[in-house]
Amino acid sequence: MSFEYFNTILMPMLEGAQMTVLLFLIAILVSIPLGFLLTLMARSSIRPVAWLAQIYIYVMRGTPLLLQLLFICFGLPMLPVIGEYLVMDRFVAACLGFILNYAAYFAEIFRGGLLAIDKGQYEAAQVLGLNKWQTMTRVILPQMFRVALPAVSNESVTLVKDTALLYAVAVPELLHYAQTAVNRDFTIMPFLFAGIIYLLITLFLTILFKWLEKRFKFQ
Repeated sequence: MSFEYFNTILMPMLEGAQMTVLLFLIAILVSIPLGFLLTLMARSSIRPVAWLAQIYIYVMRGTPLLLQLLFICFGLPMLPVIGEYLVMDRFVAACLGFILNYAAYFAEIFRGGLLAIDKGQYEAAQVLGLNKWQTMTRVILPQMFRVALPAVSNESVTLVKDTALLYAVAVPELLHYAQTAVNRDFTIMPFLFAGIIYLLITLFLTILFKWLEKRFKFQ
């Protein structure tokens, strides 16, 4: 394999990797706060709100992400009456699918983080004269994020790998360019390069979250 061939297949794959990273950033930055909001809704004392959030989480976690992407990209436009207004750019539709799906997973992670906090923490905050907002922001949330961080890290790495599902809805990303090169040149080397790029991205994330875990651990 010549350097010229390496350069020929690498440049398009790096273009695809940009799409992969862009989707990851959009999905992670929106789904984490949305997931926390779902956690609060699921714990709400207003029954309909809690039921709605719990049903949403169950449906999104209980059905494949690929099915959700296909439904948003190809199913929504087929709905009677309103379908024509739900036609979206494929990348936008994919971002929406990833956000809605991962928000449900993050909601469960944050729920587990809240359950891990001892009830004595709430009582101690009351003794100190903190109101509900102060208790939540100064006492509960920092501990919750510390507990939830390893699971958030694991889910973030999974999100990077799941971006390969863009290939199924015709959005050109890293795997798309690798598959194109394999079909054209009859060599598995593009798959190897794609694997290395995925590993580099997940390595960066792993190092970042390990640093965050150490920082939160000593706070």
